[in-house]
Amino acid sequence: MSGDRKLRQKDLDPARVAARDTLRAVRERDAYANLVLPKMLRDRKIEGRDAAFATELAYGTARAQGLLDAVIAAAAKRPVEEIDGPVLDVLRLGAYQLLRTRVGSHAAVSTSVDLVRSENGMGPSGFANAVLRKVSQKTEEMWVDELAPSPAEDLVGYLAFQYAHPRWIAEVFRDALGGSAGQLQAALAADDERPPVHLVARPGYITAEELALTSGGEEGDYSPYCVYLPGGDPGDVEAIREGYAGVQDEGSQLIARAVTVAEVADDSGRWLDMCAGPGGKAALIGALAEIDAACLDAIEVSKHRAELIRKVVNDLPVTIHVADARSSGLEPGYDRILLDAPCSGLGSLRRRPESRWRRTAADVEELVVLQKELLTEALRLVKPGGVVAYSTCSPHPAETTAVVADVRASVDGARQLDARPLVTVGKLGPELLGDGPHVQLWPHIHGTDAMFLAALTRD
Repeated sequence: MSGDRKLRQKDLDPARVAARDTLRAVRERDAYANLVLPKMLRDRKIEGRDAAFATELAYGTARAQGLLDAVIAAAAKRPVEEIDGPVLDVLRLGAYQLLRTRVGSHAAVSTSVDLVRSENGMGPSGFANAVLRKVSQKTEEMWVDELAPSPAEDLVGYLAFQYAHPRWIAEVFRDALGGSAGQLQAALAADDERPPVHLVARPGYITAEELALTSGGEEGDYSPYCVYLPGGDPGDVEAIREGYAGVQDEGSQLIARAVTVAEVADDSGRWLDMCAGPGGKAALIGALAEIDAACLDAIEVSKHRAELIRKVVNDLPVTIHVADARSSGLEPGYDRILLDAPCSGLGSLRRRPESRWRRTAADVEELVVLQKELLTEALRLVKPGGVVAYSTCSPHPAETTAVVADVRASVDGARQLDARPLVTVGKLGPELLGDGPHVQLWPHIHGTDAMFLAALTRD
C-alpha cells in the first residue's frame, strides 16, 4: 500500500500539490499564502505556467474561502467544520477550479479526488468525488443566487457573499464609501481579483523607465518610481536581485513619497519612520533622504522585522532603532515623520488572500487604541512646523478619520493639513482625490491598495 501511495504522489500534478500544501499551511499554522507559496515553488523547482497555475489556485482559493465553504456545506449537507481539514483543503481547491477557473469539470474533480486518495484512501476520496460532482452541477452565479441573502432585502449581505468577503468588512467599506451601493460593489469586486505586481525603482539607483525596460514591465500611472510587472516571478528581475528595486504597492510608494515632499520650513534633514518594518517605505524614504542629504531614523519594535529593514536599507542613511515607538527615547525635533501605523490591513486584502477570514471587528478596537497613542507621540516628536504623515493600509473610518480627529482634538496646537497636494503626481489629479483634507485610495478607483493618508503639524 505504501508503495502504491508513493507512486500516486509522484503522479500527482505538482502545481495542485503545491496549492494544496499552501492551503494546509494556512489552515494548520496560520501561515501567509504569499510567504509560503513562492518559497515552495522555488524549492520544488516549479516554474513557468505550472507556477502561475499554482499561484492562481492557492491565492484564489484562499481569497474565496467563505463563498467556497458555503457551497461545499450545501453540497455535502454538513457544516465544513465537520469535514476533516486535509479533505476540506482539497474540496476548496476543487470547488474553486469548478466555479472560478476555466479548468474542465472532469479534470477539476478527478485531480482533486486523486489528491484526497493519495493521502486519505478510498472512503474520503469517494466523499470528495460526490461533493465536487454536486458542486459542478451549478455555476458560481447559480450557487450565489441559491445561498446568498436576497439582494432586495439585504444588498450588503448579498454583495459580501458574491464577492467573498465577511459581512462586517463589506459594511466597513460601505461606510467608508459614503453608503454608495455602486461604489461598494466595485470595491468588493476589485478586492476579489488577483492584484497586479507593482515594483519600486530606488531613486538614485535606477529610474522607473530603466526598470520597466529591464523587467519587461510598464511605468506606473502615479508614483514616479512605480513599474507594473505583467507576470512572472519578481525575484527573477535583475534590479531586484541587485537591490536597486523592490516589490511595493504603488499606493504605498505614494505615501512614502508624500512625507518627503511636504513643505517644511528650515528642513534640517532629520526624518523619522516610526513603524518601519518590514522596510519598504523606509527603503524608499532612505533613498530620497540620501539624495536630499538627510538622515532617517527607523523604529521597529520587532527584532525580526528590524533585521528585514536592515537588509533593504543597506548603504542608505538609515539608523534602525529596536524599540516601542510610543517610548523610543528619541529626542523631539524631527522635520518629517511617517507614521504608517499598525492596522487591520483591510486595504490590502487582495494581496493577503486569507487575511479577510482571520480578522474580526474586535481586532480593530484594540488597534485604534495603539494608533491614537502612536499619533500622539508622533506629534510630540515633530518640531513645530514639521509634518507628520499618518497612514494606514485600511479604509476603516475608526482607524483613519476618527483617529486623526480624536488626536488632533487632544493635542494642543495640532492642525490637519491638506494631504491631497502631497500625492498629486503623474496622472493622479485632484479629481481623483475627493474633498480632502485626507486622502483615501481604493483598488477600484486608483488600482492601488486602499491606503489612507492624513497630514498633520503642530504650532
